[in-house]
Amino acid sequence: SLMALARVHSRAQTGMQATAVLVEVDLSNGLPCFSIVGLPEAAVRESKERVRAAIKNSQFQFPSRRITVNLAPAELPKEGGRFDLPIALGILLASEQIQCKHLDRYEFIAELGLGGELRHTRGVLPSALACSKDNRSLITASENRHELELLTGQETFCADDLIQICSHLVQHDCLSPVIAKGIQANTEHSHSLAAIRGQEQAKRALTLAAAGEHHLLMVGSPGSGKTLLASHVPALLPPMTTEQAIEVLSIYSIANPLAMTPAELMQRPFRSPHHSVSANGLAGGGSQPRPGEISLAHHGVLFLDELTEFDRSCLEIMREPLESGRITISRAAAQLEFPARFQLIAAMNPCPNGCDINRYGQCECSPQQIQRYQRKLSAPLLDRIDLLVSVPKITLSKCAASSEPDDGNERYQKICHAREQQLQRQGESNARISGTEIEALCQMDSASKRLAEEINEQYRLSGRGFHRLLRVARTIADMADEKTVSEQQLLEAASYRQIFNRHNGARSDAQE
Repeated sequence: SLMALARVHSRAQTGMQATAVLVEVDLSNGLPCFSIVGLPEAAVRESKERVRAAIKNSQFQFPSRRITVNLAPAELPKEGGRFDLPIALGILLASEQIQCKHLDRYEFIAELGLGGELRHTRGVLPSALACSKDNRSLITASENRHELELLTGQETFCADDLIQICSHLVQHDCLSPVIAKGIQANTEHSHSLAAIRGQEQAKRALTLAAAGEHHLLMVGSPGSGKTLLASHVPALLPPMTTEQAIEVLSIYSIANPLAMTPAELMQRPFRSPHHSVSANGLAGGGSQPRPGEISLAHHGVLFLDELTEFDRSCLEIMREPLESGRITISRAAAQLEFPARFQLIAAMNPCPNGCDINRYGQCECSPQQIQRYQRKLSAPLLDRIDLLVSVPKITLSKCAASSEPDDGNERYQKICHAREQQLQRQGESNARISGTEIEALCQMDSASKRLAEEINEQYRLSGRGFHRLLRVARTIADMADEKTVSEQQLLEAASYRQIFNRHNGARSDAQE
């Protein structure tokens, strides 16, 4: 009796991990049947029909024998159409319709169309990176070429259909390696905030948020320019490193490869989900967990407009990642971790009716209504936000008075310089320094220390709240290029904490 066995390398995608999978194909005598074992999900089980049609329509014979395909390791769940190509090649190799001596040099990932054409798959970028660590070259669909072009220093191949790959394996020279272009930086950024009239305090808060990677909450009535302000944040942030860009692109490759363009230009992601977003949509999840909005905003900005309209449970999920920069999704089968080092920029109205923040106490809302509205944000969540800033409505006269010309480039240089100093000093941005380190890094003279204690008493700050105050003060000092933190800088840092005072309802910002 004839016994034939072929082994082809591929990859599964679980969370951020691209785990090696060995596709074993066994042909034996017996009634013709085709079975796939090794925890295949529905899309993998359906690959039988796609593989059968693709082999026939590529002018090969589909063997009428007993075909067993095993996807090893057996306990790892496999999903998607990515195993179509390795399964088809395994069948052709086991039935000796093609031969290949160098099979171990390659890994294969692609979905097959019924005519044998190769289709685009998710997660090709992390797979290609993992492949090269194992000294193998990835062969995938031409539709994924734009992802492979981002990787430098490794050999990868793209093909249009099954026949091209078979002739490459037999003759070993039909496909030429993908030409790497690397990640192109986009230099056409305008760093100017000139489009925003007035709002000096809010612009200052944005600048500090960008300089220290601080989370920011803007409170103001509808139409005061909160959304416009937030949309300018990505242009203020220092550029990503290549490693950071590859991390971001890997997340997009897994979640939504078609939305990769901003990160391909080294632009930091800017995500603004609607307040109807589900907990899974925000944090990631699903039966086969995918990254959520907070992971898609990794190394970039997550903008939540109308913060109080978001589901309370959604907001509470963010508490942990806001500090740790990671989200862990626990399922019965496995625990997955996605990176989620995002910067939160949020906006809300001061009261349910959205009255102007300058006219606190003059609106129709009762103090109880205002308190109930503001309590939609839990104290622990607010405690994790470094900068609270009020965005008052701009009067027409202010709008008409042309503000002094805005030197965006000078601001941008200062921000980059401040961030550079932070990396040299503590290897982290100020917002990410741990509580134990910040007291040592935020150097103050005795007068400033006394003032810091007074502020702590007056605002009844939590331990975390006090450390946040020091972090912001440290950023203000960095923007001024000073080693120690002055009293003036502490007072400015404190001014970004006093929009809400939970004990006596709402009150206007002392600086207004």
